Amino acid sequence: MSTPTPRLPVLPIDARKPSWLRVGIPGGERYGRVRDTLRGLQLHTVCAEAHCPNVAECWGGGTATVMLMGDTCTRGCRFCQVKTAARPPALDPDEPRHMADAVRQLQLDYVVVTSVDRDDLTDGGAAHFAEAIRRLKEIPGLLVEVLTPDFQGDPEAVRTVGRAGPDVFANNIETVRRLTPTVRDGRAGYDQTLEVLARMHREFPAVVTKSSVMVGLGESPFEVEQVMRDLRGVGVAVLTLGQYLRPSAWHLPVVEFVTPDVFATYERLGRELGFRYVASGPLVRSSYRAGELFMKGMLEARGGPVLP
Repeated sequence: MSTPTPRLPVLPIDARKPSWLRVGIPGGERYGRVRDTLRGLQLHTVCAEAHCPNVAECWGGGTATVMLMGDTCTRGCRFCQVKTAARPPALDPDEPRHMADAVRQLQLDYVVVTSVDRDDLTDGGAAHFAEAIRRLKEIPGLLVEVLTPDFQGDPEAVRTVGRAGPDVFANNIETVRRLTPTVRDGRAGYDQTLEVLARMHREFPAVVTKSSVMVGLGESPFEVEQVMRDLRGVGVAVLTLGQYLRPSAWHLPVVEFVTPDVFATYERLGRELGFRYVASGPLVRSSYRAGELFMKGMLEARGGPVLP
């Protein structure tokens, strides 16, 4: 008779967060200017809507993450608090232009454009993304990162985004292979994400590829190492790792609050595996200090060989 594999205890939703997950009240002149401008323009950001703990660092450093294609997703991942529906409202064809106008007023150095999943659209919203990228790239000095849906793995949709010329293309793998069916919507797949990233790297080598992993969902360190190896294997250059935090009682429970020492170990491992840049810490999120990561990575790359 086999011995059952031991499991970490599931923490209650009201479990007291450890000290390393507490943050101060955001402030600062540039933070205030970005906040007030966003409110005036009625521009949706993940920073504010997801209550990101790093909002002061990013906005204060001239980076913001804005949303395309509305606020309603066609998927129902068990970690995400975005509302869902089978048929969200139609896209606003003027949205890319309005977004570019708003970003120009924000005087940002670096913008991250993300969106909900829109599986109801023929191309998953790829053409809408591409139009937004083209308009944003008209702004002098602005660097553009996109965090896109997986477009259900459609090669032409990925190409549509790549042809528009973003500086960074991100698609998040979110978790380890074993936990993917539990954590992510059934239309999102571990190998599907890897193939989307591989295609962008292969067909548009000038675009930096990036992905993100949440920990604290019951994965093992070995599994985290494996997902890192899988991402490097398809050419991903920038990686972020952060602690999963439960948005509500409906969402998956936190299994473990991973310590800063473990995050530091993951960061060292990522560098050893050849990632151009790694951000790993309890409060790190996919777009965490994205502009800084990009610029540091590029400067470091100039002093060494180009990654394969």
